[in-house]
This record gives sequence, structure tokens and C-alpha cells, in this order.
Amino acid sequence: MRVLVTGGTSGLGLAMAMALAAAGASVAVTGRDGGRAREVAATLPGEALGVALDVRDPASVAAAVDRTWSALGGVDMLVNNAGIGMRTVNPRFLTEPHGFWQVPVDGFRTVIETNLTGYFLVAREIAPRMLAAGHGRIVNISVSHSTMQRAGFVPYGPSRAGSEALSRIMAADLRDTGVTVNVLLPGGATVTGMLPPDAVPQNLPFLSPAVMGPPIVWLASPEAADVHDERIVAVDFERWLQERSSRR
Repeated sequence: MRVLVTGGTSGLGLAMAMALAAAGASVAVTGRDGGRAREVAATLPGEALGVALDVRDPASVAAAVDRTWSALGGVDMLVNNAGIGMRTVNPRFLTEPHGFWQVPVDGFRTVIETNLTGYFLVAREIAPRMLAAGHGRIVNISVSHSTMQRAGFVPYGPSRAGSEALSRIMAADLRDTGVTVNVLLPGGATVTGMLPPDAVPQNLPFLSPAVMGPPIVWLASPEAADVHDERIVAVDFERWLQERSSRR
């Protein structure tokens, strides 16, 4: 299995890249800092590649997909994960939330361009290659619905709501093509670089990024070849898997 993980140098992306590499996949991790991406790739087991990628830039996306496809001999799975959070528009968003009218226009656009347009650009670049190959898997990383609708969460909430709607349409467009699309989310607040350094309350059960490991490895496995248009919550993955097995 050859996998491209965008935003794979930290947080959820790194956790998924590590789990996939440990399971035997060839993994390409991307980040805006190509040097950092290469450093992270060097720590992964097996065949791993670090690639510079700014998901907001179509030329950068095309170059990164070209490089990855050439180096790995193809890409079987795209994990659309690259994103930025509320810190970019309000560093104290958890303790001092701002109304949407207080959000800087440039900050709004940057988050939407990264979290929503970025998913579109990378999938748009790689889907035709997967269609030509006759197979492929796209996994778009999302968040809980409560986060999408939380007061003070403009523009992060709308960006993730948009990416989830995009995923459903992608799945509809790609139905019966051999290319699958699914959504994966942690299922709760997760300790990543998107949180302010001092913002993890001791009394809240924050998740480890490692929660994403088992479901992403399973989605890359032969057992998931026919899984399409599903929304999988990592904390409920085992239960979801059991329920799915009972329905078959």
C-alpha cells in the first residue's frame, strides 16, 4: 500500500503516517516545510518520503503529487489531513472566543483555503490518476459536528463542515469507479499543535493523536476495499467495525 498523507509532520497526520508505516505501507508525508517533511520521513520505518506541499497552491499540489507518484510508483491512498486551526485567527480561542464579526478577513480566507480548498485541490489532482489506475482510496479527515457549530469557531468550524460536505459529493461522484472516499475523525478534542500550549485543561479527557492509527491502518487494508461513503469515528471504531461485520 502506497499512501500520501498531507500535513503529516505533526499531530494527527504524523500519528497516521507512523501507524501506516509500522503496518508496512510506503508513506509520503507532506508539509509546507520540505526540510521538516524529509526529517520526519527519515524517522519512519520502511520506505518513506518527505515532500514539500502547500495545499493552497495548485502548482505546489501538482508538483508534490507528481513527485510522490513517481517515487512510490503510484499512490493507492490519499489521506487529506493538512489543516490549520483557530490559533491562526485567535490564539486564545478556548478562553476568549471571538464573535464571527471579529474574525479578520485574511484569517478567514487562509483557514478556508487550507482546510477546504486544500482538500479539493489535492483530491482533484490525484483522483484522475487513481481513476486511470482503476483503483484508489481517499480518506478526508474531519472533526465532530459539535466543533463545526461551536460558538467562537469561525472559520474553523465552517471549513470542516465544508470539507465533510465535499467528501459526500466526492463519494457520490466516484461511486462504482473503483475509487472510494471516506471520512475519518477522532471523535473528541485531540492534543495537537492546533491547541494553545497552555490550553489543555487537566479535567478534560483529551484524546491522543494515536487514536487515529487503528482505523487508518484498517482503511488501507484489503478488508476495506469496498468501504465507501462512510463516516468513521476513531473512538468508536471497534464498535463500528463489529456492527459492520454483523450486518454482512
